[in-house]
Amino acid sequence: MKLPDDETLATATLETPIGRLRLAATDAGLAAVLFPNQKDVAFPKRDGSAKARAQIDKTVKALTRYFEGKQKDFSGLTLAAQGTDFQKRVWNALTGIPFGQTRSYADIARAIGNPKGMRAVGLANGKNPLPIIVPCHRVIGADGSLTGFGGGLPTKKWLLEFEGIATPSFV
Repeated sequence: MKLPDDETLATATLETPIGRLRLAATDAGLAAVLFPNQKDVAFPKRDGSAKARAQIDKTVKALTRYFEGKQKDFSGLTLAAQGTDFQKRVWNALTGIPFGQTRSYADIARAIGNPKGMRAVGLANGKNPLPIIVPCHRVIGADGSLTGFGGGLPTKKWLLEFEGIATPSFV
């Protein structure tokens, strides 16, 4: 993932139960949420514009409330994820997965009108620049198994269990 090359870019970090998340936003909205293990993404410390900082502040408050168990969705945030039209359709479908529920790749493929596109859905899911906010952690294998996750499978397991979803014990 590459952060937007935008003069308004603002960045911040947030300590959470799953480690230090790195956040980036522009005037257009939240652009990236990075897990601690995503060290390959250049992450400049930037104050950005006042509007971008307001996006960051809103995100920090929402994520803090989520990790306190006081917020279950992020519909109040303005998202500015960069991706292809297909990826954006997948990410939009992910936002429809309620807190405490999961869907399979096949479910998402059907939801976007491409029932045979499970593999493409998986690839788009893996490119999601706004994990947790766009809940790609709620997508699991058709057999209930935990599948790849940018933050690592232990983090995916933690997030699902935090939301009350039973997970396989072998992770």
